[in-house]
Amino acid sequence: MLVQKYKDMLSGKSVIRELSEFATARGKEIGYENVFDYSLGNPSVPVPQEFTDAMIRMLQNEETNYLHGYSPSLGITSVREKVAASLERRFGLPYRKEHIFMTSGAAGAIAHAVRLVTVPGDEVLTFAPFFPEYHPYVDLSGAVLKVVPPQLDTFQINFEKAEEMMTEKVMAVLVNTPNNPTGVVYSEETIKKLAALMTEKSKQYGHPIYLITDEPYREIVFGGKTAPCVSKYYDNSIMCYSFSKSLSVPGERIGYVAVNPACEDAETFIYMCGQISRGIGHNCPSSIIQLAVAETIDLTADLSVYETNMNLIYNELVDLGITVVKPDGTFYIFPKAPEEDAKAFSKKALKYDLILVPADTFGAPGYFRMAYCIDTEKVERSLPVLRKFIKENY
Repeated sequence: MLVQKYKDMLSGKSVIRELSEFATARGKEIGYENVFDYSLGNPSVPVPQEFTDAMIRMLQNEETNYLHGYSPSLGITSVREKVAASLERRFGLPYRKEHIFMTSGAAGAIAHAVRLVTVPGDEVLTFAPFFPEYHPYVDLSGAVLKVVPPQLDTFQINFEKAEEMMTEKVMAVLVNTPNNPTGVVYSEETIKKLAALMTEKSKQYGHPIYLITDEPYREIVFGGKTAPCVSKYYDNSIMCYSFSKSLSVPGERIGYVAVNPACEDAETFIYMCGQISRGIGHNCPSSIIQLAVAETIDLTADLSVYETNMNLIYNELVDLGITVVKPDGTFYIFPKAPEEDAKAFSKKALKYDLILVPADTFGAPGYFRMAYCIDTEKVERSLPVLRKFIKENY
């Protein structure tokens, strides 16, 4: 017999994936260069040459068992050491390898982090707008994801609702900054206020509330700024990271859990991650990719194209009279649709070969997301089409 909960999920497929598949099919008809596909957050810039060189050098010189054999269950020791050293160097927290667990991307990291600090029936808070896949990440662990309504004017945290919803059943808070889908970076003021609220509630309920941070866009911040390191502001924090965006290697599925050294039972947590892996099958990510990211630990791809694209689209949206908060980073922008029903709006856009994602599942009905990780030339060609669509319909 089919397990009903997974069968039920078939009727709630990712709208992002469905639109991406539509764009691919449409591209076969008219040429993908003529489809303005803003659906999928798939990095478009080349990997750093140093990453490629490291891969070639290892393949030519290292023994195959070393490159392609199973890694230790916690990850390759030398890689964990390099990750910890990089975090300490960049953020000033005393990370050691005992605080690092290598994972299959940020999704794998979140899967472990949720199971570290919850049991079935516990609640995890997140803040809308949020990445819709948080529901299966959390709900299929047995915990329950609760979504705090958005603060629409800035897309910072709605603290009035957050305090109301942070009940005794909440064991973890899951934040994503820089944020998918809004592109907003949580300010230092926001992070401090959240840390104070969680500290107060932890004392009130007599148990720690853990802060899980989803940080795959940490390096994509605009205007020469950097995103605040959330873990510096709250001891009981668990960082979930992916190299997918920074190195432009999403298909390699590599990331890590980094437990704050000041966190209760920090080193025990990492060994627990090894045991969680036995149950969920996220164990032993690719050895060669672990080694390659360790060789390029402080490098990134050339991420500047994303800021260029953002400014082009943002300026066009503003000129068209569309309500939109200017992104601080990532490669997403999150405008308000010019009609109440964003699904209807996005469906109309398909007639212009514009692939725009309605944001109902992101917890912000009436908005839509554009993932502008595409060539700047294509962004420029899409703007007259976007203008034509808006003018003819609204």
